Order: sequence, then structure tokens, then C-alpha cells
Amino acid sequence: MLIVQKYGGTSVGSIERIKAVAERVARTKRDGNDVVVVVSAMAGETDKLISYAREISPSPPDREMDLLLSSGERISAALTAIALNELGVKAVSFTGRQVGIITDKAHTKARIERITAERVEEALRKGFIPVIAGFQGITETSEVTTLGRGGSDLTAVAVSAALGADLCEIYTDVEGVFTTDPTIVPEARKLEKISYEEMLELASLGAKVLQTRSVEFAMKYSVPLVVRSSFSDKPGTLVVKEDRDMEKVVVSGVAYDKNQSKITILSVPDRPGIAARLFKSIADENIVVDMIVQNVSSDGKATDISFTVPKPDLQKAVGIVEEIVKELGAKGLSVDDGIAKVSIIGVGMKTHSGVAARMFETLASHGINIMMISTSEIKISCVIESKYTELAVRALHDAFGLSAQG
Repeated sequence: MLIVQKYGGTSVGSIERIKAVAERVARTKRDGNDVVVVVSAMAGETDKLISYAREISPSPPDREMDLLLSSGERISAALTAIALNELGVKAVSFTGRQVGIITDKAHTKARIERITAERVEEALRKGFIPVIAGFQGITETSEVTTLGRGGSDLTAVAVSAALGADLCEIYTDVEGVFTTDPTIVPEARKLEKISYEEMLELASLGAKVLQTRSVEFAMKYSVPLVVRSSFSDKPGTLVVKEDRDMEKVVVSGVAYDKNQSKITILSVPDRPGIAARLFKSIADENIVVDMIVQNVSSDGKATDISFTVPKPDLQKAVGIVEEIVKELGAKGLSVDDGIAKVSIIGVGMKTHSGVAARMFETLASHGINIMMISTSEIKISCVIESKYTELAVRALHDAFGLSAQG
């Protein structure tokens, strides 16, 4: 088998942890498998580098940040390769550039366009374990780029697809995917398997186990995924195609995201093209808008438009919106960064009615007001005041019987 193993920051958070990872990788190799390793930066390293940059500038250029932050994964890759060689296992480390991970030009949020992987394939043929620095690539013009937070997951899945790997193992500090955050609900249950669609929703709605784009990539290229802990040998959670048994469970998990802010533009003229003008300007800056609500006034002449963006993008988004407010003659804007999004997810929603009503009743019974709502076939999300996040998660987890399901 060809197995790609990705190790997150806590898994390589110290020299002792790197040695433990090397032991696990060597054991996989000695079991007769070909192994490719992808590593994140050591825990805390990326934040440390960001803080260095912001001591110099409150808004450092994205290009320079990419070059700076990509160094963390390179250190982990080299140290892991050294540890493997010390165990008598041939290993060689590679940067994203050396692997041939070609991306677009969107610094700090680059998207992978293709992977050549020639040097990785050559290393495998020669019996080496390639150790790849995750989270990074290069543009066609050799500019270093990074793939966004959690981008090492995407590196691992994309490399798996490029190599035709039999399995992609994502090693982290949790034992798999749980019905919700166990730090909020100790009774949260580990799932044996989850569909790509459910995992994609969970990841996009705040669950931090897998990066959203890595799940998109895995689903698109049918990469078999398993989420496991590098701190134990327990089986993890399989991320697979949906099967009929999954539809029997109405709700598979509850997710939350406190990393959201709400912007409202007040009294925008209600005419065609206004929303397009607004959201194109925001998209041009690579800012992802999540939920949108538009309220038309009774006279039909003006409207309030509310939408949510990630907190790290709030300042940039407000700058764009302020210019549009002046241009359109709107009355102004308001910002609320004291919000959170809580969501329920499950492929069973496709075939069961009354799910939304139960969610809204549950929140109402605990005195939690809903500001915004969005839905898809397999999820319902509500924006609420952030101070009620933990209460909402516990109440919804209990209301849908997630602890009791076996």
C-alpha cells in the first residue's frame, strides 16, 4: 500500500514528539508499506512568526508573510527526516517548491492548480520516505505561496490524489471526528465514519479537525481519508462516500464558529446590481462571505444588507464597504463581532422533516435569539450572540440525541 500520513502541529510540537512520529512512520514502513509524510509547523511556531511580523508592521505584505510562514513547515520536515534517518530508515525532506505544488497567485490563501510530484515518485522508487513541508507551494513565476490555515491537510490530500495513494491518514491531537466539541460536551461521541458531504459541512462550519478545502479535494478525487490521533493507536474516523445507513441518522453533529463578524449596510437603494457590486468588490479581495440577509423596507425603495465574514478579514471588509456606502449613498454601516454560528449537520435531513423546527424550538426554549439563518440539504446554521454558544451547542446536542446514539 501507498499511505500518505499527515502530522499536525501538536503531533510535531517538540523534539520528543517528532521522534515519536518518526517511530510511527518507520513502523508503517516496516509493515511493508510505501509511506509519504506531510508535516505542519511545530505547535505555536506559525503564531510566533505572525507576532514577529506584526511587531514590525500592523499590516505586513501578504507576499512577505508567505515567505516567512512557510519556514515553519520546512523546519518540521527537515527534523522529521533527520529523526527517520537516525532510526535507520532512509528519508528525504522536500519543500512545496521541490514537490512541484503549483498554485494560483492568491498569497496567504492560494489554491493548488497542479502537482508534478516527480521528485517524490523518484524518492519512493529508491526506497526513501519523502517528508513534505505542508501548507505551501509556488506560483508559475516561482513566488512562494501558502494555502491558508490548516493548509497541510490540503497538501496531504492533494499529494495523495497526485500519487494515487491507497489511504491518506490525518494525524492530529484528537482520536477522530466527534459529534461536537468534547470540551463543551464531554458526552460527545466519536463517529466511526462520516460522509464527505457531512465532513465538508462540519469543517466549513467551525469544526477544526480538517481544513475545508482538503475535504473538497478528497471528495472530488475520492481520496480515502481517516482522521486519527498521533498520541494513541485507536482507530479513527473514516471519511467516505455516503451510504444508505448514514441516512438513518438525522443529525450527525453540531458545529460552532466564533470566528465570524456581521456587517450591516443600512438603507441601501433597492435597485438591480447593488448586491452584485458589493459582493464582487469583497470577492476581489479574496474575502469569503458566508451568510447573507437582505431586508427590503415597506416602501420598497431601500434595503438593509447583512452578511458575515471571518474575523481576520473584518478590517479589510469594512474598508471596502465604507467606500461602497459613500458611492451608493447608503445611510451607513454597523459591525457586530460578538456573534457566533451554530449548526447542525446530517445527511439524514434529506429524508426527515421537522428538523429545522426542532432546532429553532430548542434555541427558543433556552432564551437564545436567532439573528440569521442559512440552510442546505444537510445543514442548518443560525447566527446567535456569541455568549450563548456553549449553551446552544449543549442544548442542540441533547435535543437530537447525539450522546445516546449507538
